[in-house]
This record gives sequence, C-alpha cells and structure tokens, in this order.
Amino acid sequence: MKPAYSNCQQPMIFSESKNLIVTAASGIRLLRRILSASLLTVTLALSLILFTSTPPAFATLTDDRFDGTIYALYAGNGSLVPPKVKMTDSFKRKKPVVLVFYTDDSRDSKQYAIVVSQLQEFYGRAADLMPISVDSLPPKPSPKLTEPGHYYEGFVPQTVILDQSGKVVFNEKGQIPFEQVDDALRKVFDLLPRENSVALKRRVVNELNVELSK
Repeated sequence: MKPAYSNCQQPMIFSESKNLIVTAASGIRLLRRILSASLLTVTLALSLILFTSTPPAFATLTDDRFDGTIYALYAGNGSLVPPKVKMTDSFKRKKPVVLVFYTDDSRDSKQYAIVVSQLQEFYGRAADLMPISVDSLPPKPSPKLTEPGHYYEGFVPQTVILDQSGKVVFNEKGQIPFEQVDDALRKVFDLLPRENSVALKRRVVNELNVELSK
C-alpha cells in the first residue's frame, strides 16, 4: 500500500529541498570567491618578486646598476671575493700583492673584473690577488701600510701592485689591459719580456668572458 501524504506535508518537503539547493549553490559561490582571492594573492606576490629582484639574466656590463657580486656574475670567478689572505700575511711571506679596488655598481669595475680573473689564472699562486670593495673601507685612509685602505685614491677600478718588499711598483686607475698589468708583474718576478716569450692572444669564450691562449 502506497504511503499517503497530506496536502500540508508536500509543500514542506519541496521547501526544504529548495533550501538545500540554495545553500549548496551559495557554498559553491563562496568557494569560488576564496579560490579567486587566493590566486590573486599568489599572482601579486610573484609579480612583486619579479619586479623587485634582479635575476642574473638581466645583468649587463654597460651600466652602473647593482646586479650582484661582479666577480661571480661577469668574471665567472666568485672565489676571488672576499680575499683569502690579509696583507700582513703577504708581507710576512714576502709575497707580492695585487690590490684591485672596485664597486659592484660600476660599469668599469664590471668590465675590469674579467681582466682580474685572468690575472689570477696566471699569477694566482705566485702573488696574492686581492679585489677590495671600497664599500668595506673605512671613511678615512688608513695610515698603516698593511691596510688596503692606505693605497686607495678614491677611484674605481684602481690597481696597485706591491713587490716582495712591500714597495708600490704599479698604481693605475681605470680599466687597464691585461698586458699592461702583465708587464708590471713580469718585472716583479723577473720574467722574460712579452716580446721574448710565447705570445698570448685573446680568445672569446662567450659574450662576457675572454680568455688568453697561446
């Protein structure tokens, strides 16, 4: 026998079903709003990271913008900084010192970093190569001969070579060709002049780096 419903029960059932459908639809709309808000937050966060950071892909040699550590970015030799030894140690061991003053936001320093890396390749074991960020120097020049700040003259890049006795034998400002610094170091180590030795030629490795080869 089929159940019998009164006329007042049927509208009540339909009303409850309608309320359930409306509630479910409202829940779906709310979920969609939450998801949309979350996606918007993630998108804004990623955009902020992209605009405020400077990835190496956008690094360039031709401006004075800070891109990061120039010896890692442009010379491919992040091991150069910070220097592994101090001048006091070099003087005690009677080892020549090559000071290179630079800043990470100087186009000249960026381009010269490649030359400094080449110097390490040829003289890294015989001399102590010390790239010095001028931002790390005290405001006033140091009176001590064993402090890099004693030799800084307010220009970047600046290259200073001290021989085994601690005497300054080379002091030049600006971008200097490898060969000019090489000539000075050949005299320090009593090596044959370039014209009497194997000639070194520049070989392009990539758009940023150039190596010397025979």
